[in-house]
Amino acid sequence: MSVIIISAIIIVGFIVQIRLMQSPKTALLGNRIGAIFMAVAVLYTIIAYGGIGNPSLWLWLIVGGAAGVWLGQIVKMIQMPQMVGVLNGFGGAASALVAVAGSVQYPENAVWYLWLTASLALAVGMLTFTGSLVAAMKLQGMISGRPVRVDKNGQSQKGLLIAGAAVILFSIIFTGVFNLWLVLLAIVSGIYGVIMALRVGGADMPVVISLLNSFSGIAASITGFAVEDPLLVGVGAIVGVSGLILTRIMCKAMNRSLSAVLTGITTVMAQARQESPVRPQSPSIDLPKVAENKTGLSAVVGNARRVIIVPGYGMAVAQAQDKVKELIDKLEQSGKEVKIGIHPVAGRMPGHMNVLLAEVGIDYDKLYDMETINPEFEKTDLTIVVGACDVVNPSANTAEDTPIYGMPILEVDKSRHIIVCNLDEKPGYSGVENSLYSMENVTTIWGNASETVPTITRLLEKTPDEEERVGKAGSKALESVVKSAKRVIIVPGYGMAVAQAQDKVKELIDKLEQSGKEVKIGIHPVAGRMPGHMNVLLAEVGIDYDKLYDMETINPEFEKTDLTIVVGACDVVNPSANTAEDTPIYGMPILEVDKSRHIIVCNLDEKPGYSGVENSLYSMENVTTIWGNASETVPIITRACN
Repeated sequence: MSVIIISAIIIVGFIVQIRLMQSPKTALLGNRIGAIFMAVAVLYTIIAYGGIGNPSLWLWLIVGGAAGVWLGQIVKMIQMPQMVGVLNGFGGAASALVAVAGSVQYPENAVWYLWLTASLALAVGMLTFTGSLVAAMKLQGMISGRPVRVDKNGQSQKGLLIAGAAVILFSIIFTGVFNLWLVLLAIVSGIYGVIMALRVGGADMPVVISLLNSFSGIAASITGFAVEDPLLVGVGAIVGVSGLILTRIMCKAMNRSLSAVLTGITTVMAQARQESPVRPQSPSIDLPKVAENKTGLSAVVGNARRVIIVPGYGMAVAQAQDKVKELIDKLEQSGKEVKIGIHPVAGRMPGHMNVLLAEVGIDYDKLYDMETINPEFEKTDLTIVVGACDVVNPSANTAEDTPIYGMPILEVDKSRHIIVCNLDEKPGYSGVENSLYSMENVTTIWGNASETVPTITRLLEKTPDEEERVGKAGSKALESVVKSAKRVIIVPGYGMAVAQAQDKVKELIDKLEQSGKEVKIGIHPVAGRMPGHMNVLLAEVGIDYDKLYDMETINPEFEKTDLTIVVGACDVVNPSANTAEDTPIYGMPILEVDKSRHIIVCNLDEKPGYSGVENSLYSMENVTTIWGNASETVPIITRACN
């Protein structure tokens, strides 16, 4: 009785885990609870079977655990479907081995159902093992993702099923040669698993992964009957049932029957492909030409208020989820409403897109399933497709006798504008041409998504003109100040280093000297991140060391200077160091730029420096500020010299 109670407690723990993993907010907790209960189940099994004193058992337990940790660290998220496939296979193989090991200990007069369950466990386990390995190799690209048919009508699979059933029947009747039946059954079921996986096309892999996951649980549950272990029966049943439910959901989402998926008839065969008719093309922009076509596209992006992003497997391949996150952030900063539409079979396994997007910090509240998001498209100003093809192909509604006909899709074609960031215009795994690309309201940007998505992000980055950058008097007054100055001091800081603007400073110096001006450079001892940082950067671009002056030498020069130009320096020129008591910079020697007749500040923004003390220099009457990246703002002064 105690065995049943302990098993029931552990099984309930796994059910709680599954319940918690239904929500993104509790999924991490559920995963940890599952890991804890799995550790308890392993430990309990070792104790129950008297394995505590078996050193080889502990050795292999450590080896397996270390291998799991190692794989968890090195496997990339894009490879997770392959990883899941391999783990499904290992689960099936483990069940098969346990069933064989258990059957070896049966007495000759053992109850018939023990022989039956041992044979079934071996058959399902081997089928899962070989099928999962083939599926993983397809996903990894080690073998072709196209469906491979050994024969036209699937007679070989039917023959193998009949042969397997016959061997299982003989193993129950002729138990004296049970080992022979096991060998034959392992061969037959293993071959069946290979053929089953080969017949399935790449587009249907999410269904196969779910089904094989279910098979691994079913194999474990049957093995539990074979070795009379109630814990294994219960846990295996949970995995098997949940996998079957998920498989049904996947088939429903693709509007396909499981038999159609397993026979491979839902994917276009290479030889069955037909030439596509010539069709009018939507506006297409090559990646290098996006900047040239910026006006029209930027208007579409800039004017949109409601945006939906549709990710697909192409995003996963390009590892562009971080670029999508940057795009979302920029869209929201621009005041736009952003939602993400997820198709159930986008990716290589259920939830693939969700995991990838969550990995880069995209809020789960932004993710919407197909049923929820589809009514939103017709009210959407702009939909951005990133690496998705079949799941947004309108041909699914019209192209009869094609693999995707009748498959529910994300109805992006109903949006006001659509931008497609796919690798190229080739069909997806289904082999069906995507009619979305030829629609008038669609703009396509072909190329790797990690390179094309940022082109949309950059369209949202407002580049201020010189009048907007130059504060106070404006560019005309700036030009007058620069041209009238005879003695100029330039003060570089860490902001110059961050912007890599030292070459722009060199160009400015050259232009000033060509205009007959005397130019000196004032260096604060702590400008930069280490002593001599500014000196090295300036020398790197060919600025003469004779022009560089330390603080003690240059400070008396400021009051005799017509113009001081500050480039990326804040705390080291902040006059508050002389007056703001109880602040970090109070009493710190500074470059006394405030004594100059005119000062131009080229800093990124008006925020305080590392000290956190507001810079009182910015508010002085003789100061002109030009906010922005120094590599862009310094050339404004250079142009004012002309």
